[in-house]
Amino acid sequence: MSLARSFYKTWLAIPTRWEDFDAYGHVNNVKYYAYFDTVINEYLMHVGGLDPKGHQIIAYVASSSCTFAGPLSFPEIIDAGLTVIKLGKSSVTYQIGLFREGEVAPRAVGEMVHVFVDRKKETSVDMPETMREALRQLLASEK
Repeated sequence: MSLARSFYKTWLAIPTRWEDFDAYGHVNNVKYYAYFDTVINEYLMHVGGLDPKGHQIIAYVASSSCTFAGPLSFPEIIDAGLTVIKLGKSSVTYQIGLFREGEVAPRAVGEMVHVFVDRKKETSVDMPETMREALRQLLASEK
């Protein structure tokens, strides 16, 4: 797990929303997973060509984790960094860093694994080559 901003290959600015805020005065922990999902799917749809409604091949989250380092709040902009730490034939492992706008240290670091499956059969399949190439651009080892 890397904490450096330079580790991440692509970025998405995500504004926090009022509904993300909880009674403790910060963004609720479960919302961090929604931010992870947002930065990943933004990249898959706009760079990898994923069409979640029309593709025969879709991605399921097989596992996820989050290490919290500090709270986020409302209103603020989150800098969500994304990189790929492992690229398989039918799966990909991402690392996501959530930073306060302009801060050096992340507020949270997550890991998420997608497995690509046939939508109808729900069995794992090789990811499309266009998707693989888009994800290859995010590989941490190819900086």
